Amino acid sequence: MALIADIFLIAGALGAAFYCLILSRKLNQFRNLETGVGGAISNLSREVNEMTRALERANSEAQASTSSLDESAKRAEQASNELRQLLERVAEISPVSSDIPPPTRADVAQPTFRRRKLVAARMEAGE
Repeated sequence: MALIADIFLIAGALGAAFYCLILSRKLNQFRNLETGVGGAISNLSREVNEMTRALERANSEAQASTSSLDESAKRAEQASNELRQLLERVAEISPVSSDIPPPTRADVAQPTFRRRKLVAARMEAGE
């Protein structure tokens, strides 16, 4: 009876050793940095670092663009104020002449250079 128990004990130990061997091989494949999950994790980590750098560059470029647009908007506001002041000065200097007749529908249908000639001719004829 002891012999049979020893045989079962040896068989169980051999089975456990075989199971441990297979488990060890699978864990080594799992931890392999080139083909296993370790490789996938290292690739993802590298890609996350690249994306972080790309986002930082995009953020700095966006801030630069924002400051450039703010500067352009300020210059445009200054230019519009200057134009408004110039228009007020022109309005004060020369009053608008009411001698010029409003354009007719035929005048508007003609190209701009012809309309100018037509208005000039009407003004000369009216003088």
